[in-house]
Amino acid sequence: MLEQQQIQDRLVTPMMLGPITTPLTTVLNCQHPIMLAGMAQVSGGRLAAAVANAGGFSVVGGYECTPEQLRLAIQDMKQRFTRPDLPFGVAVAIPKCGAGARKTNKDATRGRLDELIDITVRSGARLFVSTAGVPPAYVVDRLHEAGVLVMNLVGHPKHAVKALDAGVDLVCAQGKEGRGHTGNIPTSVLVPAVRTLVLTGRPLRMRPNGYINDWHSRRADEIQRLCSEGVVPMDRDRQAGRPVEIPVLMGEVAGLITDILPARQIVEDMVREATEMLNLGCVYLGQRSSKL
Repeated sequence: MLEQQQIQDRLVTPMMLGPITTPLTTVLNCQHPIMLAGMAQVSGGRLAAAVANAGGFSVVGGYECTPEQLRLAIQDMKQRFTRPDLPFGVAVAIPKCGAGARKTNKDATRGRLDELIDITVRSGARLFVSTAGVPPAYVVDRLHEAGVLVMNLVGHPKHAVKALDAGVDLVCAQGKEGRGHTGNIPTSVLVPAVRTLVLTGRPLRMRPNGYINDWHSRRADEIQRLCSEGVVPMDRDRQAGRPVEIPVLMGEVAGLITDILPARQIVEDMVREATEMLNLGCVYLGQRSSKL
């Protein structure tokens, strides 16, 4: 983890302070302690710029992107920035493959991880996020040499140990509500578990569509057999020329969404609500008795 002096050394032009200042806002040099996750198919240039312009910290989703696609997404985001020095991050999935890994795990970078890292470094990103898997030591070293911080998403305490051993600067404990692709432990349990390094486990949730419904209604046995053989059913269907409707992965938290709001309003609402709750909590400090 970063020492305080290292944090100070890596700071750039300070952003305007928001009502809530945390170690995260300090090390990432952002106004509010709110991050846009590097979600596949969602966190592109437009959304990333909207969140960054609102004072949050944006992470561009690079899952299964080619180097050129990632470069264009970052370029699109920067063109939408209200100021050129807004900090941002880049997310890439580096799942473990081969011995000791799940048979269905595939190289999401298609052998082009080094190129994706080069683009991240050249883009001026403040943060690199591995959304699945621990980045190799040489990748962490390359990013650190360029002054880029490294974050690892973890869904299990043992993942946190491996990430820290690899030299990452930040660990993000992602509960199953956040889509469940790193584990099946709820945030309320995972965060304290990561802090104390206790053990537990993992599945996956997505928004149903016609393609997925067909899996459940007609192809359940086939899907189970293919997965047991290390074959990704969707990849097999693509290769066979079958129509594939790509599903949107999501977590249980999606059930709380009732309105479609602008990114700026969401950021402002989160900051306002957090400030109200923190102020409310302070009311109870030092009081001999509380009043209803």
